[in-house]
Amino acid sequence: MMLTLSNIGRRFGDTWILKDLNLDVGEGECVALLGPSGCGKSTALRLIAGLDQPDQGEVLIAGKPQSQIPAHRRRIGMVFQSYALFPHLSVRRNLSLGLQIRGASAADQRQRVNQMLEVVRLADQADQRPAQLSGGQRQRVALARALLRDPLVYLLDEPMSNLDAQLRDELRPDLRRLILGGPQPVVYVTHDQQEAMALADRIAILRAGRIEQIGTPEQLYNAPQTSFVAQFIGRPPMNLLKEDSHQVDSRVVVGIRPEHLRFDPAGLPCRLIHREWHGASQHLLLETPRGTLQMVCSGETALEDNANISWDPRLENRFDGISGQRIPSD
Repeated sequence: MMLTLSNIGRRFGDTWILKDLNLDVGEGECVALLGPSGCGKSTALRLIAGLDQPDQGEVLIAGKPQSQIPAHRRRIGMVFQSYALFPHLSVRRNLSLGLQIRGASAADQRQRVNQMLEVVRLADQADQRPAQLSGGQRQRVALARALLRDPLVYLLDEPMSNLDAQLRDELRPDLRRLILGGPQPVVYVTHDQQEAMALADRIAILRAGRIEQIGTPEQLYNAPQTSFVAQFIGRPPMNLLKEDSHQVDSRVVVGIRPEHLRFDPAGLPCRLIHREWHGASQHLLLETPRGTLQMVCSGETALEDNANISWDPRLENRFDGISGQRIPSD
């Protein structure tokens, strides 16, 4: 493995921000760290970069322990949420400064920067300052600067969270082309599950400093191992229903995806509380005897205030109502 986090722990005072974190990221693999605020995503990134030191465990890059290697020598290509560009320098100078500090000759700086400006499609903006660029262009400068470090590992800390939805969609192909398609391992921190599912090979769901589940987007979506993961992955999130009152085991919680619900005259009675029309689909909020449910149906479906719904039992996910752990199917 190119990047390994072995039994990593980090605490502030008596509070463990990360505890017993184990993660392997292979060559050319992108692993997204996804979870709620305060779960330890950015702390993990800082430990890999050497900007902070773990209280336990070890970070290894290409099999080499990094605890004695300072941040500036770790060959990390890091892209920040805030771009972190020098506002008084041109695009060209923002890119060449790091090469200059690392001892590259003036001729080498010119050649590599000119090549990189072509790669990120910013040659015409080379002499402009960051304030003269759009948000997407500024983020491409930040990506170009990371590429020029010739890193062993890329670390991306919510690189698109400052962009509006349209710019994020436009920048994703650039991100794939410039970084995600290369041989280096990538750790991608984000709070946006759709971004993680679109870009990552695997996703690690963090909760209170621990990995709740790690797997491909398809694995997390189709077979969540806890009720926390079930509701964190998917938009709208998975519905969690109390077990049918006729069942003996009241600890069982049933999970069903909103898109798996269907209208059925013989099904569970419900009342329409709220509707959002999204063109091809509609998102519905329904009140039922087993709790409030969200449903996704066709945008052309005619709706009534009162109806009945059901679902295919084979699509159910079942969880222990106390531990939250998935109950294996028979």
